[in-house]
Amino acid sequence: MLRVAVVGSGPSGVYTAQALVQQQEVPGVTVDVLDRLPCPYGLVRYGVAPDHEKIKSLQNNLRAAMEHPAIRFFGNVPVGDGPRGLAPRRLLDLYHAVVYCVGAATDRRLGIPGEDLPGSFSATEFVSWYSAHPDAAPGGFVLGARSAVVIGVGNVAVDVARVLARGAGELRRTDVPHAALAALAESRVTDIHMVGRRGPSQAKFTTKELRELGALPGAETLVRGEEAALDPGWGDPGGLPAAARRNVEVLRGWAERPPAGRPRRIRLRFFLRPVALLGDGAVRAVRFERTVPDGRGGVAGTGEFEEVEAQLVLRSVGYRGVPVPGLPFDAGPGTVPHAAGRVLREGAPSPGEYVAGWIKRGPTGVIGTNRSCAKETVASLLADAAALAARTPVTAEEAHAVLRDAGRQPVEWPGWLSIEAAEAALGRRLGRGPVKIPDWAGLLSAARTGG
Repeated sequence: MLRVAVVGSGPSGVYTAQALVQQQEVPGVTVDVLDRLPCPYGLVRYGVAPDHEKIKSLQNNLRAAMEHPAIRFFGNVPVGDGPRGLAPRRLLDLYHAVVYCVGAATDRRLGIPGEDLPGSFSATEFVSWYSAHPDAAPGGFVLGARSAVVIGVGNVAVDVARVLARGAGELRRTDVPHAALAALAESRVTDIHMVGRRGPSQAKFTTKELRELGALPGAETLVRGEEAALDPGWGDPGGLPAAARRNVEVLRGWAERPPAGRPRRIRLRFFLRPVALLGDGAVRAVRFERTVPDGRGGVAGTGEFEEVEAQLVLRSVGYRGVPVPGLPFDAGPGTVPHAAGRVLREGAPSPGEYVAGWIKRGPTGVIGTNRSCAKETVASLLADAAALAARTPVTAEEAHAVLRDAGRQPVEWPGWLSIEAAEAALGRRLGRGPVKIPDWAGLLSAARTGG
């Protein structure tokens, strides 16, 4: 019988645990899912936009997997070398195998002057704030800003632009934490500029996400046709791949319609590369260089510049993995070196150590991509089962005692159910549906007491 630890309870971790306990080749596998946060589900809880109820409902599927009798959850358990974390070498003393599914926890930087001016944030910081991540900084993202610039044209950029453009009344029915909802209700943002350095046909957002921008009741979407027309696919999108063609067709429709005069405007801009954030003590504008297609799929600068007013800048140019202290790390792609999910140390597989999800392949794909990624890693682990079974870790009871002694008091599944109950009760008191608890103290108190 194999005992496996899965580090990370987002989709990749849950799919890994599910694949391990449902497979038939090696009977009797049990899985402990560890997470440094007291709540499971990773980016499904803390990354999916609050108004995307259908995607957030994936939590129901993840819950069903986590409630398998062979799976146990231990939240609030930090992993990694250091005074408060369980070191990878120590985890290998506790389990036959450990699978790391820790995602990509930070944003790529622009690397331009002024990037750290007050008023400039990563999109992840903004998402964490309106998603009630317990590590999120307090508010201040929107109060007082009139013009916001979102740098990037992927789905995360669309999400933050849409949340900025929605009225508080529309978000009240979601699980946005109450303080964030109050701040958004006071927002004076009227113009949201979503800016990409390349053209419409190379944007990374999906057509479904894009169309949602055009369906906001209090905002209109504006596209400069003469600017977008620099894209070779703009005039005749028929030769583009299907996804790009659909995006261009939607954008062309917006470029051709007259302004509607709504209170908020989402301005989609293309062929502009950020070169500096400007301001004295706080950001006041973003300087962009006009770009043109270079004929090789990229862009070249033209030496022409434009400044766009902004009191709020959200940078959304991609995620990046961060090292797990004690594990090897390839700083180039931001991943753990591996072969079909087997962790490589000095080029050779490290017995008992595996990876899945973004820390394995980089921040690519959609939520469902994690399922096939997890299956590949699980196949490698099962192929190694005989060698893994020859290892002699401590007993399950001893392992769980170590987890409970590691750092702060772990939150097990009943504790998580208490958090859910407390969030439902909070929502009832506020006249809303369930409302997320946004801070560590509140979450841990709810886990202990049920509210």
